Amino acid sequence: MEYGKIKAVFLDVDGTLLSFRTHKVPESAVKALEYVRRSGVRVIIATGRTYTDLREIAEVPYDAVVSLNGAECVLRDGTPVSQCRIPEEDFLKALKLSEQYGFPMGLETTGGVLVNRIDETVTTLAGLVAHPLPQVVDLVEAFRSGPCCQLCFYCDTGTEKKVLSRIPGLASARWYPIYADINVKGVDKGRGIAGFAEYYGFAISDTMSFGDGGNDIPMLKAAGTGIAMGNASEEVRMAADYVTDTVDEDGVAKALRHFGLIS
Repeated sequence: MEYGKIKAVFLDVDGTLLSFRTHKVPESAVKALEYVRRSGVRVIIATGRTYTDLREIAEVPYDAVVSLNGAECVLRDGTPVSQCRIPEEDFLKALKLSEQYGFPMGLETTGGVLVNRIDETVTTLAGLVAHPLPQVVDLVEAFRSGPCCQLCFYCDTGTEKKVLSRIPGLASARWYPIYADINVKGVDKGRGIAGFAEYYGFAISDTMSFGDGGNDIPMLKAAGTGIAMGNASEEVRMAADYVTDTVDEDGVAKALRHFGLIS
């Protein structure tokens, strides 16, 4: 690939742009992405978060967001590009099974995460991303009050597999071992890259992606060049074309420099 032909860079948030240690974006990444964008390359966020939950990266000069692992894609100003909602029948099955297996379940909404109960796992995850504890609500009422594109399962992989074996229309993506994002089957960040390639009119082969979690694997494989952060697991590294340093060691800027996108 001729890296001078890169048309878009897709970046995960937690563990890629945003440090779990400082809860900030390294200045090196902000400056590098400002340079990249001035050169005509689009900067697009690709995250499991909602597009309204990006206050920690406000200084990053991005154009658009692949949010909720590709279930909802929007421009930075909120203009919708695509959306894939959870069917109510599947939601109700998931909620019943969460009660049967005894794990908290949540909804990712533009107003924040809403859960049916709080336990140690919910508390741990909120602390990891420096967010307040989710609000406990009637999930059925919350689901019916607005579009829902992503569920949250606060459980281990074994329990998750048992639940999803009974709801074949849904699939999981994990960026942390104690928690799973749940979307309509077939939705992932790689699909988000394809959607924006069509929207903006560039080839997927002319894209670069950065990630560190299991939910980043589809976009690392889909992009012309997939870059794993140094803090990524071995599975994520194996899916990438190149492994850079960790987020706290200026991994984003170093990779962009390695491929000649910045000087």
